[in-house]
This record gives sequence, C-alpha cells and structure tokens, in this order.
Amino acid sequence: MLVLGALPAAGSAPASKAGPAASARPAPTLQQALTLEAEAAKKSARALGIHIVDLSSHQSAFAFDADQPRILASNTKLLTTAAALGTLGADFVFETRVMVRGAAAGGVLAGDLAVFGSGDPNLSGRFHDGDPYAIFREWAAALKAQGIRRITGNLFLVNGLFNPPNIHPDWPRDQLTSWYEAPVEALSFNDNCVLVRVWPASRAGLPARVETVPKLDYFAIRNSATTTGTRRNRLLVGRLGDSDTLVVSGTIGLRTGPGEEWVAVQNPTAYFGASLKAALAEEGVEVAGGIVPAHGSPAGEWQLVTSYRSDLARTLEVTNKRSQNFYAESLAKLLGWKVRGEGSWAAGVGVVGDFLAGLGIAPGSFSLVDGSGLSRGNQMSPRSMTGLLEQMYFHAFGRDYLRSLPFSGEHGLKWQRRLAKPPYAGNVFAKTGTINGVSTLSGYAKAVSGRVYAFSILFNQVRSNAGAHAAQDRIVAALIDRG
Repeated sequence: MLVLGALPAAGSAPASKAGPAASARPAPTLQQALTLEAEAAKKSARALGIHIVDLSSHQSAFAFDADQPRILASNTKLLTTAAALGTLGADFVFETRVMVRGAAAGGVLAGDLAVFGSGDPNLSGRFHDGDPYAIFREWAAALKAQGIRRITGNLFLVNGLFNPPNIHPDWPRDQLTSWYEAPVEALSFNDNCVLVRVWPASRAGLPARVETVPKLDYFAIRNSATTTGTRRNRLLVGRLGDSDTLVVSGTIGLRTGPGEEWVAVQNPTAYFGASLKAALAEEGVEVAGGIVPAHGSPAGEWQLVTSYRSDLARTLEVTNKRSQNFYAESLAKLLGWKVRGEGSWAAGVGVVGDFLAGLGIAPGSFSLVDGSGLSRGNQMSPRSMTGLLEQMYFHAFGRDYLRSLPFSGEHGLKWQRRLAKPPYAGNVFAKTGTINGVSTLSGYAKAVSGRVYAFSILFNQVRSNAGAHAAQDRIVAALIDRG
C-alpha cells in the first residue's frame, strides 16, 4: 500500500479557540463535519457532488449527491494519465528520431534531413534550463560528429501519427491563441507555443519593443504598443486569426520590466521547422532546402543520426502537477494510435473509456470528449471518480500515479498556499480543475488517524472560484481532522 506524507505528531492539529464550556461539547463526527461543510458549499456552487472512500476498508465514508455526473474540467487528466500508465506501462519511452539520406563528403550532405515524430510533448526547454533550442543543439552536435555541416536538400517533418484536426471542435473558439489551447500534433516544439516578450522603450511616447523567445523571423509582428511614464502595463498580446502573425497593443510602463505572454501558434509544423533550422544554423549546420511536412516515411534509404528519448513519468508529472493541457491531449491521441491505430480524439478517449471499464467503472457514469478537460462534455460522477482513484491506489503503477499529482503546500504550484500548514501540508495529493463555472478537486488525503482516503469534490454552476476553493479546502480539512 502507498503511504501519503508523514503522519503528523500528536497534537499538531490546530488548537480550538472555544472557551471551557464549548470545549466540553463532543466533537462532531466525520459524517457530521462533512455534512456541515457540504451544505455550506452550496453558497459557492449551485450543483455539487462529493464522494469519499476509506482505502483501508474499501467502504464509502461519505456521499453527497455522489452518483450524478458532473463536468470535470482538469480532473479529466486523472483519467487520461491513469489510462496512459495502465496501457503504456510506467517504463514507456518516447523516441523522436533524426535521420538523413544521401551521401556526405567534405562536410556536405547531398541529401535530406528528417525528423520522425513520436507524439512526445517534451521537445522544449522545460527540462533544459529554459533553453528552447537545447535538444536541437544536441542534434546539431550529432550531425557535426558525422561530418555534416551543410545539407543541400530539404527538412522533412514526419508528423503523421496523429489525425487532424489539431484543435478539438469542442474547445472555446475565442481562446485559441491561449497557451492552454495549443494545437496537438505528433511532432511539436515548445508546447506549440511561443513566448512573446514586450520591452519598454528608452522614453515615454516611443513604441514598445517586441521579441519572441526563441528569436525567429518566422513570425510577423504587428506592434502598436507604446511606452508610458507610468509603472503599469496594459498590454494585449495575441495572434491574428488563422495565421502566425503576432499582434501586440496597449501600453507598457517605462519603469517596468518586460511583459511576457505565451501564445499558441497556428501552424506547429512550420514553427518546428523554422525553429530547428534556426537552431542548427546557430550551431554551424545549414539546411539549404525547404520545410516539407510528411505523414509517412519519405521514400529512400534513411540512416539514423540520433534520437531524443523522454520517459512517461516526467510526462505525467507535467500533465498533472502543471495541469498542462497540451501534454494530456498528446497522451490521449497517442493512446488512440497505440491501441486502435488511429491518433484521433475519438480513438484516444475510447481507449481511456475501455481502461476505466476494465477497472469496473460503470460506462454510464462518465462521458469523455478530450484528454485534458477543456471540453464541457467530460463528465463523471464523484463515486466513479473515487472508484478510479481507489483502483489506481492499489494498482501495480499506483506509486507512479500518485507521484504525478501535486501535493498540498508544494512549492511553485497553485497548491503552495492551499492546505499548506500542519496537519494538512504534504498529506493531500490531488488534482484541481477549473473552467468557466466549474471547480473540481479529486485525489487522496491522509487523516491524522493515519487512514488514507480517496475523495472527489465536483462543483458545477460555481458562483465564485475563490469561494469554491475555500469550500473544497474546508471539506478536505474536515476529512483530515476527523477521518
């Protein structure tokens, strides 16, 4: 059995501030405390469901409208990552291959370069000290090690594992430039986003300066932002329609640092190719030809130069701890391709559904549309969610699953200030979820008694996100205090 956190020392629960007469009253039972908090939560959400399971007895510890499916938001990632672990295995590795064809002599390859996508979402600077070109620099070094400094032919980008479209039809159309709605393809770079950095000019009244990270000529920039003498920024950064033209407007204060915004690109393949060519050029390797998308291996005899490998554990941690939609959707499409031979959303969520059914989760208790929870069509009952969590807790890959979740008080995450004091800190491993009108929280909690519980708190028709978070925290705190 997995163990959550460290059992707090006796007496570590917050001391009561009640007087002597009040302290003589019997403390509320777990059921009473949770019922009070569930009723109070109605002030924050018009529709809610809660279910809690004691993992030592496998018995339901609390239920509040627990069988009605609710919109999950990013709690959907709990389903996608569980299916990825159970289907691919904890030792699964992505491999993106770099290959060449043709004859090399005198530093020149009379032929072509190709990159074969594997669905790996990790080709970025995330694990390389923020250098977006770090992986590409390794590829350049491998090419130079084989005596190649110039390639006369084309750069082929083989990204056919995933089916179109690369934007789910259910996603909000007014947020397509936001990082959390980045397009999903089998060969992607930098989460298919570009960092737009805006600097103030040397004096007020002058145009702001705009750059991209990485610096690329690929993007056209329409900049109408100006510098003011204030210390405030009122910048709008986005993208022009179905293009990769970046649009920057508004104002930036003279005495401020740069303003930054991640923008989802429109054409991931072109972005990948432009970035790779630029990175190779920086490292002394020139690709003379054009960028050619390919959905299958181009004809000819290809030779492996190098490959980039990344593991599933790291991918799951980004998916759940960072709630990175792009990662979750990449996993969903990968599951579809691996199991059903079709890298589509329909195939991917079908594989996730089959995995849940294999764990005994009733098919009528959930519906899935995408892998991340952006769609409002992802729904599940709290009882079925705790059923999944219970099964995964005792699963052969249960430890890997739990480690992918953020924990209460974890530094650098949204959980840093939630339930961050004893006896709660480090004793809650759970996934949040938020879209318009929805706030969810599901995971595991270790009570002061030492018992471990799986819980699911699904709020729909939310009046206030802050109020919903506070209500969820009170429910979990009551579980830890009284469980």
